[in-house]
Amino acid sequence: MNRWKTMATAGLLATLCGWASAQAIDPLQVRGWASTCATCHGTAGIAQNGMESLAGVNKDDMVKKLMDFKTGKKPATLMHQLSKGYSDEQLQALAGYFAALKK
Repeated sequence: MNRWKTMATAGLLATLCGWASAQAIDPLQVRGWASTCATCHGTAGIAQNGMESLAGVNKDDMVKKLMDFKTGKKPATLMHQLSKGYSDEQLQALAGYFAALKK
């Protein structure tokens, strides 16, 4: 294979690998992650008094808050630790899940 074909093949493989990693996260997986939030934020994202409900919260606002927890910009007792266990894409998926729930 000549040099240009090798480079073209490598470029195609890199593009395909990027495409595969950018695929949507399985909604059932997101629902499973969201279930771990129920202890503090209630089932279906509706919390008891004294805790923050997540159902119906604006996705962009929630993503910003989660990223602030993850980076340490927003202090917390647990959320800064929990948010570090998720990738940025997973946090976006979780925010989308809760934003879609009815208040």
